[in-house]
Amino acid sequence: MSLYLFFDVGNTRLKWAAVDSNQNPSAQQKKLWAYSGSISSKSLQSAEHRKELADYIAKTLPKPDAIGFSCVAGEEAITNLKSLFPQWSDLNWQQLKGDSTFSGMRSLYQDASKLGADRWAALIGARALSTNNTLVVNAGTATTIDLLGSNGVHYGGWILPGLGLMQESLQSKTAQLPLAVREESQQAFGTTTNEAIIGGCDAAQIGAIHHALLQAKKLNHPVERIWLDGGNAKILLAQIKKADLQNWPIEQTEGLVLRGVWAWLLQNL
Repeated sequence: MSLYLFFDVGNTRLKWAAVDSNQNPSAQQKKLWAYSGSISSKSLQSAEHRKELADYIAKTLPKPDAIGFSCVAGEEAITNLKSLFPQWSDLNWQQLKGDSTFSGMRSLYQDASKLGADRWAALIGARALSTNNTLVVNAGTATTIDLLGSNGVHYGGWILPGLGLMQESLQSKTAQLPLAVREESQQAFGTTTNEAIIGGCDAAQIGAIHHALLQAKKLNHPVERIWLDGGNAKILLAQIKKADLQNWPIEQTEGLVLRGVWAWLLQNL
């Protein structure tokens, strides 16, 4: 049985996963990955941390038959990533980029080489899960919102600061606003400065998704499915439910970028 290994190197986190060849990217069971893990992306800058990661993976799983990855953390991160397994030097690292081709899909991005590899991978992952008109929301360091038609066409999307960046910018760019801390007793309209900041940032994220739904409908691609992923996905989904927006066809899914790398790799073996 073959084994495939994938990496998603983001601005904040490096995620990895491995699957057996008899598994399918369209599967939706909770226990999807045979092996998986996550560390800080900054760990790639340390030779010691790289060795720890490489040793752990090499001891945890058999030698894979192929390795696929996407990276938005820069060329140095790619070089460091590829140095992890000198004992597997015969393996070809296959990199999914923003302009990588995928059968049945295309992007209307004016210059696909400028499209973030993570966004394109997430779109491919979403396509593996459903063929409906889909909104792909990745709520991480930045929040990205992309529209994927049932015809496999990526109509473009938006990039906005993530929840953390929004809160940090208010603290760093103003004289009197603190770095807000999320509290369980958050009110609909903030009655403290802390609540006002948290609530305002939540509203901006939810409002962007709502605006995207309206714009998709104007393009005659009414959204039938919203896939939500990223480090802030759980928080954002909770706030969407609190706002009585349960009628939105939204579902949280983990590892959408890794799923996309997986689907893409299978087409390129």
